[in-house]
Amino acid sequence: MKRTSANTTPEYKMFMVDDEWGKMDSLSVITKEKTHAQLEEHSLNTVEGLRMFVDAKDVYMRGHSERVAHFAVEIGKAFQLSEEELELLRLSGIFHDVGKIGTPDAVLFKTAGLNEEEYEEIKKHPLRGARILSAISMFEEIVPIVKSHHERVDGRGYPEGLKKDEIPFLARIITVADAFDAMISDRRYRMKLKFEEARAQLLQGAGRQFDEEVVKRFDGEVLRCWEQEHRETAPVAADGEKL
Repeated sequence: MKRTSANTTPEYKMFMVDDEWGKMDSLSVITKEKTHAQLEEHSLNTVEGLRMFVDAKDVYMRGHSERVAHFAVEIGKAFQLSEEELELLRLSGIFHDVGKIGTPDAVLFKTAGLNEEEYEEIKKHPLRGARILSAISMFEEIVPIVKSHHERVDGRGYPEGLKKDEIPFLARIITVADAFDAMISDRRYRMKLKFEEARAQLLQGAGRQFDEEVVKRFDGEVLRCWEQEHRETAPVAADGEKL
């Protein structure tokens, strides 16, 4: 029986070549996507490590980022933000101070007030943090939030002196959350404020340092619940005062 010869026409050969190139292209895309995902994961782990290092080396900063993230998300819920926006707030809160990795310890750990040169150094951390996070594509949307979390609505903040609506809305939320947690936490240069003292400072800064509506929502819908929970769980001193 005569065997049928294989198809060796030019058109068939071209089809086979195109098919092989197609397989190679698909494999190349899959490989690139896998490599990109691995690089993203590695970069994320690196940034998380930097963030944890900043918190770990200063006992006064431990837990600060997580608390800022918590307060920011609660404020976002008060504004009925979407789940995507709440996640941006959470990530921004977690990583807002990652730029302090480059701040000299002599400045970070100083127990007295900062002089002008030292203050200029500390003011670099939002930009430094934005640059670090910009290296990871998944953080693209939180870069402007981290960059602007020390801006003030009166234009006297840093690094760019933005004012009012020039400041990203989510950054204005992080600003309030960050400031409140700093007020109620011990620092090397001062003791923490009592709840009512911190609340008073927030209200005084509304419309100048802080977005007025953000402070209003935080005070009316978040702080009241937080204060109640804190009063119920706080230890009591011998004189009956909550610690």
